Amino acid sequence: MSRASLDKEPHEVAAMFDGVASRYDRTNTILSFGRDRAWRRATRLALDLCAGERCLDLAAGTGVSTQELARSGALVVGADLSLGMLRAGRRRRPDVILLAGDALALPFADASFDAITVSFGLRNMVDTPAALREMARVTRPGGRLVVCEFSAPTNAAFRRLYLGYLVGALPAVARRASSNPDAYVYLAESIRAWPDQAGLAARIAANGWQRVAWHNLTGGIVALHRATRP
Repeated sequence: MSRASLDKEPHEVAAMFDGVASRYDRTNTILSFGRDRAWRRATRLALDLCAGERCLDLAAGTGVSTQELARSGALVVGADLSLGMLRAGRRRRPDVILLAGDALALPFADASFDAITVSFGLRNMVDTPAALREMARVTRPGGRLVVCEFSAPTNAAFRRLYLGYLVGALPAVARRASSNPDAYVYLAESIRAWPDQAGLAARIAANGWQRVAWHNLTGGIVALHRATRP
């Protein structure tokens, strides 16, 4: 199988997600064997939101993560670059606040939020350091960041099995489950190219955040990175 190009402009990424919006939630649940629900819950718990706080859910897509975060009682705003994902989310979750927004130029004032999170979207942003700095800009001093993202399994045998799934089984399953299977070839390649836990922690610490730590989920397939705005 040829490698997918990871050199994509923001409008290309948005168009790719527009193409998978109709079946996005269902496909994610199938491809993750249902673990996506536990990952969303873990993200909410890691943020430790309180009633009355303001939280930005970046790369919110259809708002399934935004809806989970709102269970905390906080005011949660979801933002995404893909208009197709937002339209699908507004149809399915009319009670969730979903806005169009570019992670590199967020339409919010400085220090607007007590907390900010991004789930499985940071690696799709064309300029990761700039996105992290923009997240810090809209977060108040002392505010929290949680990044939920695919990472590197810590067990060598499990890591080999997982990489085999990414390059072999995942595209085959996506052909049956997704409205745009080619997008999942790109997504698998983007996971393989993404830094491991320590590598991402270093990026976060270098771009406006402090006290960076991470917690592995599902053997390191996913990691929750937590940080604080100085």
